[in-house]
Amino acid sequence: MSAGRPFLACACFFSDNIFVGRYGLHVRYRDEGQLRRDHGRALRERGCRGEEDFRTALREVRAASPIEAEVQRRKQLIHQSVERKAIISKCYKRKHPEVYILQDSFLAPDFLEIVSYCTSLDAHLHGLLRYIESFSDKRIYRLPVFTEEFCQAFVDELENFEQSDMPKGRPNTMNNYGVLLNELGMDETFITPLREKYLQPITALLYPDLGGACLDSHKAFVVKYSLHEDLDLSSHYDNAEVTLNVSLGKDFTEGNLYFGDFSQEPTPVPKYIEIEHVGAQGLLHRGGQIHGALPIASGERWNLIIWMRSSAIRNQLCPMCNKKPELVEAEGFGDGFTETLDDDVPETVNLCSLW
Repeated sequence: MSAGRPFLACACFFSDNIFVGRYGLHVRYRDEGQLRRDHGRALRERGCRGEEDFRTALREVRAASPIEAEVQRRKQLIHQSVERKAIISKCYKRKHPEVYILQDSFLAPDFLEIVSYCTSLDAHLHGLLRYIESFSDKRIYRLPVFTEEFCQAFVDELENFEQSDMPKGRPNTMNNYGVLLNELGMDETFITPLREKYLQPITALLYPDLGGACLDSHKAFVVKYSLHEDLDLSSHYDNAEVTLNVSLGKDFTEGNLYFGDFSQEPTPVPKYIEIEHVGAQGLLHRGGQIHGALPIASGERWNLIIWMRSSAIRNQLCPMCNKKPELVEAEGFGDGFTETLDDDVPETVNLCSLW
């Protein structure tokens, strides 16, 4: 879909989506009046009741607001990631080098059977649904992905990296503990073939309207939850068309995922469903599905997250600012946008919608 063009980001990354941790809300901030107009209701619904509460939230927003220093900080994140990846590639000693290259033996036999069905000539959605578990009407699906043996070796490798003196970046703005897999060197040899060869035949049937047949980039990371680190995750939606969330282990209690409305189709009283983690199995859901994670009660939980993106879809509308993307240069897969030529937009979009 990108036809060899470089991947780009939307400029809204440098000005929007400031996370107010006190109320678990991402906001856009220009000035106090704009914050009240655009986010006042959502803040009140999350417990920001009076003027004193609002002033406290305003101070938190201003402390992280996109003034020049914050803009520069965010721009530096890209360069810092490149530097970390180079240091890790040169200096980190891998404990399980075999887990860096995807092999069929890492994948659950039932998952391989699902992929085989999806690549057959007579594959269709209703046939696929016989192989996987579906939750309510929210288009959330559970399926086996990895073997337990692979998950154990992968987590052991992640813990080895965590305990090393290598530089480490945060997985995203909401998680403090985990690993960016592109920095660890797993994009080209593991995540990309997993997305292209195995996941895309499945998402093509489940999410044709979201570019499921033409997911041409991703962001992959592992998040970690424990009693003395990140306990839970506030409600949010992902910068992705389709997300895969795989439970890798270890031993833990509670910490279920919950899902609400689709971000573009909110309802006055959203209905939430709660879904338990199952080891070595994954949940596929729309990136725009509002979701979060409840606190764990004991132990330690690791999850692999893959945000899968379709440039043919997001080139039309940035999912984070809900505007035509203002494209800026980026490293690697960026945020999955590409420079779109006027004469090939209809063809590209139709390709995905007709798959």
